[in-house]
Amino acid sequence: MHVPDGWEQKKLGSVAELQRGFDLPSSKRIKGCVPVISSGGVSGFHDEAKVKAPGIVTGRYGSIGDVFFIEVDFWPLNTALWVKDFHGNDPKYLYYLLNKIDYKKFSDKTGVPGINRNDLHAIKMPVPPPPEQHRIAQILTTWDKAIEKLKCLITAKQKRKKALMQQLLTGKKRFAGFDGEFMEYRLEQLCLFKRGKGLSKEKLSSEGQYKCILYGELYTKYGEVITNVLSRTNDTDSIKSVSGDILIPSSTTTSGIDLANATALLEDDVLLGGDINILRPDISKVCSEFLSYLLTHIKKHQLASRAQGITIIHLYGSDLKPLLVKLPDIKEQQKIAAILFVADKEIESHQTQFSALKQQKKGLMQQLLTGKRRVQLEKEAENVSV
Repeated sequence: MHVPDGWEQKKLGSVAELQRGFDLPSSKRIKGCVPVISSGGVSGFHDEAKVKAPGIVTGRYGSIGDVFFIEVDFWPLNTALWVKDFHGNDPKYLYYLLNKIDYKKFSDKTGVPGINRNDLHAIKMPVPPPPEQHRIAQILTTWDKAIEKLKCLITAKQKRKKALMQQLLTGKKRFAGFDGEFMEYRLEQLCLFKRGKGLSKEKLSSEGQYKCILYGELYTKYGEVITNVLSRTNDTDSIKSVSGDILIPSSTTTSGIDLANATALLEDDVLLGGDINILRPDISKVCSEFLSYLLTHIKKHQLASRAQGITIIHLYGSDLKPLLVKLPDIKEQQKIAAILFVADKEIESHQTQFSALKQQKKGLMQQLLTGKRRVQLEKEAENVSV
């Protein structure tokens, strides 16, 4: 392993000595403000601390791979390892260094993942002198703050959107010029009901001739409105979409609540796979985007309650048809849907930025913690030289 100029090759145990945490059953905890840190992070509070801040904690068994930097006095549990001695090194730098370790390589080959601290202590790594450690920690902390700030913004936007939906989709809040009564309909009065057909997995291909959607993608890739279909196939034996179709999964192995997600597809001629309920709205009465928001967020539990089964949960078109929904005039539906769609796009944009920042920080950590990229100690933390 290459050791950069001015750095030293050291064993982890001589840089950050790890120690097993302390037993503290829930029955013996006394109400207080001292965080109790387990392998998964804060798991409660107590009135006594075992370790002075700052501290670093990682999982010893059970949940492994997460590393926590603790800025207040704390109690590490016996499921965790904590840094007993920093040996004069910068604590925040060591936090980032410990984050870089692939803990799964050291996990016991048993049913419950576990780590032996002696295995970690034996890891060899190049370590810079404390002044350079401190500057590296400053740089990475700046990135962490930017990531956390963006995370808080996303959370705030999501809460705002949720509040908007509760008000707009139920008529508690109205736009100027709209004051007509919300009218009640059964879904079968608003939509034709169809069902997708199975698509051959062997014919799925990124170079496929036709766009397609598999039911599993409604859980993992798509939200309330689909504007960009990702999968492709060469299979033609399926039903084709009409722009405005609303897609609802019809089976799951988990719970009925997972089926209660309606997605408006704004694209024609997309092949729709099996286990998908297709609601094709009457566009003179209903805006499909509005109905998808309404079903997913206001009628979610009513949808889920109609699912049936034990091992595999099913939701059939016949279960959906009698469901009652209240709708405003079509123009108000469109305006509401447009407002919520803009909110979705804002959140999506921030989430893309969030993912990019995390990826950039990961690359920067790899360079800084190995010395491939060096810092200028006399400059500000954000000025990094190659």
